[in-house]
Amino acid sequence: MSGLKLALKTSIVSGMTLLSRILGLVRDVVFARFFGAGLLMDAFLVAQRIPNMLRRFFAEGAFSAGFVPVMARYKEQHGHDEAQEYLDAMAGTFGVVLFVVTLVGVIGAPLLVLIVAPGFISDGGDFDLAALMLRFTFPYLFFISLTAFAGGILNTYGRFGVPAFTPVLLNVVLIAAAVWAAPLLEQPIMALAYAVFIAGVAQLLFQLPFLAKIRALPRPKWRPQHEGVRRAFKLMLPAIFGSSVAQINVLLSGIIASLLPVGSISYLYYSDRLMEFPLGLFGIALATVTLPYLSRLWANGDRKEFAQTLDWSMKIAILIAVPAAVGLVMLAAPLVTTLFHGGEFDQRSVDMTVVSLQAYAFGLVGFSFVKVLAPAFFAREDTRTPVRVGIIALCVNLVLGASSAWFLLRQGIEGPHMGLAAATSVAAVLNAALLYRGLRKAGVMNHGPGWSILLLRVLVANAAMITTLIALHRSVSWWTAASLTDRVGWLSVSVGAGAGIYFVSLLVLGLRPAQFRMSHD
Repeated sequence: MSGLKLALKTSIVSGMTLLSRILGLVRDVVFARFFGAGLLMDAFLVAQRIPNMLRRFFAEGAFSAGFVPVMARYKEQHGHDEAQEYLDAMAGTFGVVLFVVTLVGVIGAPLLVLIVAPGFISDGGDFDLAALMLRFTFPYLFFISLTAFAGGILNTYGRFGVPAFTPVLLNVVLIAAAVWAAPLLEQPIMALAYAVFIAGVAQLLFQLPFLAKIRALPRPKWRPQHEGVRRAFKLMLPAIFGSSVAQINVLLSGIIASLLPVGSISYLYYSDRLMEFPLGLFGIALATVTLPYLSRLWANGDRKEFAQTLDWSMKIAILIAVPAAVGLVMLAAPLVTTLFHGGEFDQRSVDMTVVSLQAYAFGLVGFSFVKVLAPAFFAREDTRTPVRVGIIALCVNLVLGASSAWFLLRQGIEGPHMGLAAATSVAAVLNAALLYRGLRKAGVMNHGPGWSILLLRVLVANAAMITTLIALHRSVSWWTAASLTDRVGWLSVSVGAGAGIYFVSLLVLGLRPAQFRMSHD
């Protein structure tokens, strides 16, 4: 696969992801307007966060790290029958493990809420409501993990569009539940919990016909002793931690946030969702495409192209993540006000969400590089190094998050939750830096020419973008008082002008798409 083809596949995933992220923003706007940033929303976010965190363990993160490289090896070095046998064994064994975990989670829902949100005990109603909702949201783990399994198979066969489109179904179901089902219930917020369960089933069923089309539909069999299954689980166990540090960081921030003033969990959620938009649109899309490709290169012994692909991915990440981070910092208030202000989401909610969004934005480059660099370890079936790196980053996040939130709270500063967001960003940058150092020490990372001039061009182009955004600046009071039409219009102008100036500046400085072709293209 050439750099051009890799870029094309990345753009396909990004396109599907863009649709999902846009609907995700619509979903969050609906949440903000209908439920605000108070006790009810805090309770739902805790009930949703627990299966979502475990989903990263069992699905996108650890499962991809363990399953995809082994699947790529079976596909490249064995026949179709052996690959199908591996799929059958993996589906049955993985499914039983998921079912047991899900059953334990449903039964132990109150205990799980107590662990991840200890502050709810004294908040009057949060605890019982969150535990009730968790009994409906936890089974989502079972369905979405099997969905990720199906998506991993499709990705290995080069079918990236369907798995990238699948999350759209979750957003559609949640939006429908909030708008139409919630008003019909005695406890409207429960509609969201029911919707999470329904969406999990829908996402899994959606992918099955596409697996059948490529003759890779698993016939589940309980075979834990299968060589491929044992190999995949061996890789998954350390990757459960290593690939999910960002989610563990968010979970720890949530635990501390539950001890802060009511609404802190919601502020962090809304700001995190805005930060995740560019990360999901590009960083996760690039990682999704490169993991099976890098795995195939490593399995075939093509070390040179492996290094070139990794170098190419880092250049693309620099090109996109840096201006995205700058844009989020400078446009935080306009974004939050335009998308969320109104209904139950008042001015204080806007202000508190803005400060945490700006803190998260500083870590966007780190988050993006983790998504690019981690697959280089997983493709080589090295999951131990990300674990060691993850432990360091996790400890830094915990210490910085707890200490900064406590300090801000003691000082009486508004928005102590921003200390948690800042700590998460610092941990992400540290995580990326240590992963990079590990690849350099292993001799896997070999940079090609053009890095110095690229960094200079990105620096100058960002300076031009900042100047443009300053010229278009409007006060927070203007954004609050303006109509929704005016907000959307001026925000569109700001984003369009900023992005336009950035890319035009790169062209003026001599950057051309052809420069991102790999040497063998």
